[in-house]
Amino acid sequence: MAIERPSPNFDARLVPIDLLLLHYTGMQSAEAALQRLCDPVAKVSCHWLIEEDGTVHRLVAEARRAWHAGKSFWAGERDINSRAIGIELVNPGHEWGYRPFPAAQMDALADLATGIVRRHAIPATRILAHSDVAPDRKQDPGELFDWAWLADRGIGLWPAADAPVAAGDPAALLVALGHEAATADDIAAFQRRYRPARIDGTLDAETARRIGQIALLHGI
Repeated sequence: MAIERPSPNFDARLVPIDLLLLHYTGMQSAEAALQRLCDPVAKVSCHWLIEEDGTVHRLVAEARRAWHAGKSFWAGERDINSRAIGIELVNPGHEWGYRPFPAAQMDALADLATGIVRRHAIPATRILAHSDVAPDRKQDPGELFDWAWLADRGIGLWPAADAPVAAGDPAALLVALGHEAATADDIAAFQRRYRPARIDGTLDAETARRIGQIALLHGI
């Protein structure tokens, strides 16, 4: 059962929902994050927030357009807020002592995300990180977030280690996946999600191989 914590920071949603966007709060406490997300002066919000102990808060109805993505881009779209559900995971983030996401929080996320994906028929290819859509300014939910674990529970995609690789130029494939370009920031965002052991923005052979694997999973 979610705790209702209504935020005034939303407006009308005019296009169908087809994307789930995951964030971390990047603040020193859950309460500080909730206060900011509900502050009309801040002009930021999300649909859902999950604390580290698994407590779930609902801030904005899914039918409304919450303000969580900011300046962003994915697959030709710049108004990500209009088509996304935003979930904030309480975590101090890179500025305040980034740490792994606890099991209780991840379990709550899997349960919540499963319902969201079913309600809105969101494709597995459109379960995204904030860093995916804003690679030049965001890192969340970051390299400690367990995307493979989430994919095992039916949320998103994760390739097997020996998965086949799509043919084509890796930079072009990265753009085909949804990135606006194949800059160092875009490559680092991809690495942060799919190759967290090395996040340097360099399109080396292993990063290229992983891009090819993900492209094939996306049907590219």
